[in-house]
Amino acid sequence: MMRRLDQLAAALREQLGAHADTLVEDLGELTLTLPASALLEVAALLRDDEALAFSELLDLCGVDYAGYGGSRTWPARYASVSHLLSIRHNWRLRLRVFAPDDSLPVLPSLCGVWPSANWFEREAFDLFGILFEGHPDLRRILTDYGFIGHPFRKDFPVSGFMEMIYDEEQGRVIYQPVTIAPRENTPRIVREESYGGGRG
Repeated sequence: MMRRLDQLAAALREQLGAHADTLVEDLGELTLTLPASALLEVAALLRDDEALAFSELLDLCGVDYAGYGGSRTWPARYASVSHLLSIRHNWRLRLRVFAPDDSLPVLPSLCGVWPSANWFEREAFDLFGILFEGHPDLRRILTDYGFIGHPFRKDFPVSGFMEMIYDEEQGRVIYQPVTIAPRENTPRIVREESYGGGRG
């Protein structure tokens, strides 16, 4: 008897043709990696084809592959990863698309195919700086309107660039450059005998 994962892989190869050449099985899951230029065409096919019927987009997130995977190389630094569900067939699929330009990552928006992508794409824009072309309302969703940068990028400083404090003299909240002095955080691995009121 054929495994359900093999049935899904066979259906994807039959319906998608050459687009399924990048289909990979790992840890009991299938990942399909597509070029940005083919994303909307393949996404509509994944949704509309009766043999696939991926009617639900469960999640979409941004990924920064800088330094990820050790010596493994990736085609680009930024990617959008979507998780799809076919309720009819009880199948799941991961869909990954790399942004072709690292300096200005732009990908087509999936909002026209799966409207649930709206807030997920806003989150990926806010946190990773991935622009989604064709998105109806692409603006920040988690950080403040005046926030500078994208905090989930691997080159973003841990302490950020700006901090918000209450200024007693002005009687209001103000923004200013971060004033935290760089420090080395070394975890305490040996506790003193009197730590916590007990004996070592």
